[in-house]
Amino acid sequence: MHPTLRKAFVSFIFLTASHAVFAQTPKTVFLDDLTWTELREEVQAGKTTMLVPIGGTEQSGPYVALGKHNARVKVLSQRIAEELGNALVAPVIAYVPEGGYAPPTSHMRFPGTTTVPDDVFEKTLESVANSFRVHGFRNIVFLGDHGGYQNDIRRAVGQLNKAWAGSGARAFDPPEYYGASSDGYAQILRQRGYRDDEIGTHAGLADTSLLLAVAPQMVRQSQLKNAPKPGPADGVYGGDPRRSTAGLGEPGIEAIVSKTVNAIRKDTVSR
Repeated sequence: MHPTLRKAFVSFIFLTASHAVFAQTPKTVFLDDLTWTELREEVQAGKTTMLVPIGGTEQSGPYVALGKHNARVKVLSQRIAEELGNALVAPVIAYVPEGGYAPPTSHMRFPGTTTVPDDVFEKTLESVANSFRVHGFRNIVFLGDHGGYQNDIRRAVGQLNKAWAGSGARAFDPPEYYGASSDGYAQILRQRGYRDDEIGTHAGLADTSLLLAVAPQMVRQSQLKNAPKPGPADGVYGGDPRRSTAGLGEPGIEAIVSKTVNAIRKDTVSR
């Protein structure tokens, strides 16, 4: 074989093999999709922030699936991680405090809702964070999609940072995430002419529109459109989801992502 052709052939084989190797490493921010060796390489390359999305398995009225928080926080965490550029996303924590079961209280009065005690939940958060710290992550960021356990997260973060003092690792609970998805988003809807008795606090216009923007398959839209106004007996509190749309949800999603990204950058810039 002519030397020039031989060099070209060798180069072709090298490029093909290299492409095959790189093609095997998924372009993903999800821990679930990586092997342990791929994860190690990501950490060594500087991805030392781990986002821990926290959802919940709870009722949200007759027209919204039980995994609303889990689906929403996963998509939002993905977008936040991609925007940050140095972060990965842990599996969603789907079991959270939702009330008592002897007797059933709060959302536990509705089938499908799953609860755990507050102390078990907080210890789970601490154990998860300690695991990631051992593996080289320096910033552990909890993103809680549901209002009922925000105090639990704050307590866990406080315990972690007390235990980690001087270690170079820190836990964070940026209030901007939940703040933008609740009061912040409600203000956006008010500016568009929607009333508080339609926006709601649970499974109303705001809650349902945010879900439609990221996981429309989880909303029973055809049934919702022609339904009578649901109320507390149906698991809908203080709002009316019937005029919910993905278009209404998008500004809320954008606000949550941008405000949370800015907060995380501010908290970690000096570290």
